[in-house]
Amino acid sequence: MSTPELFILPLIAVALLCVPFAMAAKRIKAGKSAKPAFIGNLCTFAGVMLMGFIVPIGKFVVFAADEGKTAAAAVSTGAGLGYLAAALSVGLSCIGSGIAVAAGAPAAIGATSEDPKNFVKALIFVVLGEGIALYGLLISILIVGNLG
Repeated sequence: MSTPELFILPLIAVALLCVPFAMAAKRIKAGKSAKPAFIGNLCTFAGVMLMGFIVPIGKFVVFAADEGKTAAAAVSTGAGLGYLAAALSVGLSCIGSGIAVAAGAPAAIGATSEDPKNFVKALIFVVLGEGIALYGLLISILIVGNLG
């Protein structure tokens, strides 16, 4: 596989991931609902996942094989799915943590502005939301540790 083709495949994946954000920003700026952009986001996510399965099957993945190992023997679908699971555990836990902090932090700021004595109590709820992301990171470290 030539060098230009090695750059085209990742660019396609990046473009598929950036299109929904551009669609959502355009619709929100126009004052419309971002629901079609959300549907577009799901479709592009499915496209990126499909591309993730097609690229290794089509043997487009290029890497240096050492000591006579073939590319087919070195690429493991099980390891790939393990890395995908690790990425999803971190990504989804961080999204959940962001939602929790987005709800808890403004309430904590409001409670602290009314009574400064509530700062520690309010901070505990924000920190509990951040714990979700740490659990996801821990799970991904355990998954990646068991792959190798």
